[in-house]
Amino acid sequence: MNSMALIQTLPNGRQIALQQNENKVSLVVDGHAAVKLQLTTCLDSVMALHLSDMALTDSDAAASLLGLALHALFDSRLLLRCIEISFGNRGDLRQPLLSFGLAVVNADLGETLISRRGMLRQIPELYLPQSRPHAFPHNYTMTNGKRHPLRGPVAVGEVYRRYLPDLAATISFRTVDSDADLEVFHAWHNNPRVSAFWELEGSEDMHREYLQKVSADAHMHPVFGCFGGEPFGYFEIYWAKEDRIAPYYEVDDYDRGVHMLVGDERLRGPHRVAAWLPSLAHFMFLDDPRTRNVVAEPRADNAKMIGYMQQTGFCKPKEFDFPHKRAALMMLSREAFFDQFCV
Repeated sequence: MNSMALIQTLPNGRQIALQQNENKVSLVVDGHAAVKLQLTTCLDSVMALHLSDMALTDSDAAASLLGLALHALFDSRLLLRCIEISFGNRGDLRQPLLSFGLAVVNADLGETLISRRGMLRQIPELYLPQSRPHAFPHNYTMTNGKRHPLRGPVAVGEVYRRYLPDLAATISFRTVDSDADLEVFHAWHNNPRVSAFWELEGSEDMHREYLQKVSADAHMHPVFGCFGGEPFGYFEIYWAKEDRIAPYYEVDDYDRGVHMLVGDERLRGPHRVAAWLPSLAHFMFLDDPRTRNVVAEPRADNAKMIGYMQQTGFCKPKEFDFPHKRAALMMLSREAFFDQFCV
């Protein structure tokens, strides 16, 4: 096994470094050695580890550090789906790992604990700088004759961040500021490639009014996607229940939908889509744990985008007619995403 190092900064500002040399794996957190592991089995999709050293004695805090090591290991190997864990003399870590949802008992392997990629990807603190301590309370209201759950306020600033080892870059999403982001938004929408689909070419005043309207709409969340802090795309995330798409399928109370635009010509391409599209879906599923499906309605003749979405796990149940376009209904279920498509 060759040596390997992975360094990333988490949304809470902590810096973690995963280091591997032959069969020895160690995690350094904020410059301090935190966890040492012995690699006993390493296949493409399955890994087995033995905890060899951890100085921290508090069980909960130690289990959290081990969770960071598991997170970094999944990041370092995109095909890895499952990690088996043995603890040596630190059996006290078993219960915290189970309680935190970082591992489960594998009945086929006796008392062995396993951590799954799809479980670690559902820990909000690893990706959301402003994760809520609990889901926004469920309470119904009416908007334009549509009954739907009351929506929580949209967070200002950065709302999602993760490191992408394949690109050696960090992807993030941040809430759009209708003043600070106006110049970029205006330039993108006056690009003929973009306006052919969005049909929003116009003046800065028109675009300022548009952004202010979207930002004031309680069922919408406009965000910029950024690579390394540099904006590459504009995305309108919406609650499907009170959106125009609701009558066209069996919508759930917490389904999310999205309109997508990549504006920066330098940051286009299939490898970029393969990075930002799953990350965008990931954010929508993490933002509210009750979200069962992510949906979209691209133009039915937009074969390239539909193909990208299918590669990310979206299925295409049908086509339907909006007043302004023939649309393809694209759906990604929470189960499919975390079981098979969360990279």
